[in-house]
Amino acid sequence: MSAPLSQCGEIAQRLFASVLELEREGALLQLRPLEGREWFELLRRKLLPQLSDDAFLVAAVVGGTNIGKSVLFNHLAGTPASATSPLASGTKHPVCLVPDGFVESHDLAAIFEGFQLHQWSAAEAALQESEEHCLYWRTHHSLPQNLLVLDTPDIDSDARVNWVRAEHIRRCSDVLIAVLTQQKYNDAAVKQFFRQAAREEKAVIVVFNQCQLPDDEQYWPLWLETFCRETAVSPEFVYLAPNDRSAAEELRLPLYEREWPLVESTAEAAEPQSPRSLADDLSRLHFGEIKLQSLQGSLRQLLDTDSGIPAYLSEVQHRGAEFEAAAKRLNSESLARIDDWPMIPNKLLVQEIRGWWKTQQEGWARNVHTFYDAVGRGVSWPFRYAHSALGSARPAPMDDYRQREWSVLMRAVEEVFEKLTWMSESGNELLRPHFERLMQGRSRSGLVNRLREEHQQIDLAAQLEETVSLEMQTFQADSPDLYRFYKQLNQFSAAMRPATSVILFTMGWGPAGELAAPFVADAAAQAIVPIVADVAGGTAAAVAGETAVTGTASRGTGYLQAKFHRLQEAFAAKRVGWLVALLKEHLLGDLPEQLHAAAELPRSEAFRQIGEGLKQLEGRLEQAPQETLV
Repeated sequence: MSAPLSQCGEIAQRLFASVLELEREGALLQLRPLEGREWFELLRRKLLPQLSDDAFLVAAVVGGTNIGKSVLFNHLAGTPASATSPLASGTKHPVCLVPDGFVESHDLAAIFEGFQLHQWSAAEAALQESEEHCLYWRTHHSLPQNLLVLDTPDIDSDARVNWVRAEHIRRCSDVLIAVLTQQKYNDAAVKQFFRQAAREEKAVIVVFNQCQLPDDEQYWPLWLETFCRETAVSPEFVYLAPNDRSAAEELRLPLYEREWPLVESTAEAAEPQSPRSLADDLSRLHFGEIKLQSLQGSLRQLLDTDSGIPAYLSEVQHRGAEFEAAAKRLNSESLARIDDWPMIPNKLLVQEIRGWWKTQQEGWARNVHTFYDAVGRGVSWPFRYAHSALGSARPAPMDDYRQREWSVLMRAVEEVFEKLTWMSESGNELLRPHFERLMQGRSRSGLVNRLREEHQQIDLAAQLEETVSLEMQTFQADSPDLYRFYKQLNQFSAAMRPATSVILFTMGWGPAGELAAPFVADAAAQAIVPIVADVAGGTAAAVAGETAVTGTASRGTGYLQAKFHRLQEAFAAKRVGWLVALLKEHLLGDLPEQLHAAAELPRSEAFRQIGEGLKQLEGRLEQAPQETLV
């Protein structure tokens, strides 16, 4: 075997692994399976086992129903190796003759990939009905050492399984012995079979069987001309076989060679010439040239832009683009637009910030703040009691937040279902089944009940505490100087706290003031002032309002205001993330990831390796020498 073709064998092995990987990764694309694609079958049945350092020919007797294929095969074998029958569709499984010693040096299972191999024991075995693809083989002492000959099932049978087996044999063959008759030379299925053989550059030997000689001498050229024109086949040899059943059964059927294409001097046939031995003529074939032609033909089928691997890659790219568009539409963040997710109440945020600051306080300052917090709670008790007695008590801030969040959550879920329904109804045929499966068994009420249960069980206070702690630790790490400055002010505020607390409380931060009633209790309970220390915890924005902070020219105060907003946004982001996670778990499943993976397939490593392999094959094929392989 030439070096370039041996190198093609190595490339073909890598290509085969890559296309299998691409098919596995792209299952969601719903492409037609690789199995059954002509280029893929040639790759695994022809190129992988035969692009090796050893050249041998596979010759198969092929043709339509009840035209004498097994008769011709037995003449080649010189013995009834394959059972014959006057009934149609006799041969159900291929029968193969192999030369002495071939099975010891070659892997028949690789050459005939997809068949279950059985050593020949009786001619009738190939007539048995079976869903399993079987191939029966036997050694034949008179065959050349590099020639295998097969009898095959009908290529036009009503039994599709017979046709499939014949196609498998065609792909792995180098030479096709086409058995034709007056009734079958123009059969549509027969012509389709040989059209593909011509595209794969198979060598073809034509045997016109069951001829009425000499009467048919004037007709066979017309039949053959039609067959060749319709299939693009150019026969290596042409033979005529008379319609003689007795001679066929006794293995003495004569074959008469005819010139093709016809020249004027031979257009009118005279007496039949001496019969030829098909077995001898097969042995005279230029094995190397035919093998090279067959392998190159199969390689060119792989590289064909309309029907080979490039066409398959184009399918992957086209489907990938469709799924990429779907993935963008199904992105969890775009399924529902949430513009009014509720902010955590300032009071709760302040409490958590102050709680975190307490963990940073030390010594006497910690004791002072703890004492006045207790005093503040005592001072605010009359206000809380009065509001409760007057029936004006409000829901706990966290319960109020939970209810407001639930309302927004329900609107978001409704929008998600509306978009999924729209995608299911308006999406293309490729994507519609995925969205329909998404909606099946996922009723709104079922999802809402599940979300309600989990929403009621979630510990919002713990999530708030976690968010504040993380953000404040980030503040401590990112702005250590500012952090130390406010910590010192916090120590100072402990000494000033009694006077300032009383002053601001008696100045009327109450119902008649700018702030709402709940903040009165909040101011007393939390002992909000001194303002300088508590700004570090966001208290200024919580109680005095954003205007008081925004109007401050201090760089530190503006920075802290931004940090306060950052805390609110961080908590809201955490809650939205919770909703997205629940929708994914209980509704979307892994479909977004699948769509994304399908969309990325044209940029995958397997796709890249296939493209690189095709370029390498093109280069090696151009280098393949036009010479015999033996």
